[in-house]
Amino acid sequence: MAEHPLSMPPAERGNGWQQLMTFQPGAPTPPNATRRPLIRRILLWSLVVVGFGLAALVMGLLVTESLGLVTAGLAIATAAIALGIVVPTFLWVDRLEAEPARLLWFAFLWGALISTLGALVLNELGLAFFGGLHADPMVVGAVVVAPVAEELAKGLGVLLIFLMARREFNGITDGIVYAGLVAAGFAFTENILYLGAAYTEVGTPGLVGLFVLRCLVSPFAHPMFTVCTGLALGWAAHRRRASSAGVVLLGYLGAVSLHALWNYSAVAAAESFLLVFAVVQLPLFVAFLLMLRWATRRESRLLRDLLTGYGLNGWFTPAEVAMLADPGERRRARAWARTAGGRRAERAMEAFQDESGELAMVRKHINSQGTDAHWAAREQALLDTITAHRRVFVPGL
Repeated sequence: MAEHPLSMPPAERGNGWQQLMTFQPGAPTPPNATRRPLIRRILLWSLVVVGFGLAALVMGLLVTESLGLVTAGLAIATAAIALGIVVPTFLWVDRLEAEPARLLWFAFLWGALISTLGALVLNELGLAFFGGLHADPMVVGAVVVAPVAEELAKGLGVLLIFLMARREFNGITDGIVYAGLVAAGFAFTENILYLGAAYTEVGTPGLVGLFVLRCLVSPFAHPMFTVCTGLALGWAAHRRRASSAGVVLLGYLGAVSLHALWNYSAVAAAESFLLVFAVVQLPLFVAFLLMLRWATRRESRLLRDLLTGYGLNGWFTPAEVAMLADPGERRRARAWARTAGGRRAERAMEAFQDESGELAMVRKHINSQGTDAHWAAREQALLDTITAHRRVFVPGL
């Protein structure tokens, strides 16, 4: 059995480099001994596609029936503007160790389709449950029913990713990204319904006014709530202990509480919106931005610490470790590669950076769970491709 890369004694470290120098990127991958994993993946993703397709059909029928085709198209185009603000923000948070595109799409579509349908059903059931009470249905619906139902529907999507793709759910930053994209999808569909209704009832002034409030003033409202659940699941992924289940419940309750506070401030004090926005909603938003900043800095430190071990064993230079842990330096490195070797070198540098981030997460798993065949093979494969991509933008290495 080959020795683990970080356990190689210094005298043998050169042999590892010589083996990598003979690595052939175009060499065929050995076939899988069994096709069962492939069949399972095909069946699983087929179910996902069918489920999302049916949900999209139902949601499309609901939207066009309630708004009409022309109004629905106008609302979709208007609501999409907020996506141009929210989605790039979470991709920016995810830039050091990018998550697989299929899971990011799953998160967004879960929020846009499954969560919205589930929340519609749960909201109706909740309002029916409280219907016999002598309470304002608008306040009960906005402050009690909606936060509980919507955060449950959104949080289930993040939980599914946590359970079904544990190898891609590596900690707090991942929880923030997945939760943020689920919430972005949910807010997108909800905005379509609200904007379309405003245009139907009031016309263009109603559409523009609600667009400013929901898409420009508070586009991060739903992500801000659901990120509490994502943070808790990220903490559970980091700790890898059964006792973390209580933290997940606290995260969900935090999401519900923030959602309820936000809705209450909007419903109970609608006549003094600017004051409530300045006192309640703006501080919450600032705290949310500070949390995103903290998460990115934390991941940068984690990346640097984990890759330093590989650097000490000869896999990275100190300059490479410093570059990989700094987003600004990563951008400058890609620009340098493009200048030095064209688009091919820039793509190789981008792959080098992405694979190094993935390597750090693999090392994190190995440190916390011990080495097994899967993680050892994944680590070696990443080291091979990292070295091969380095030769593209540093010829002759």
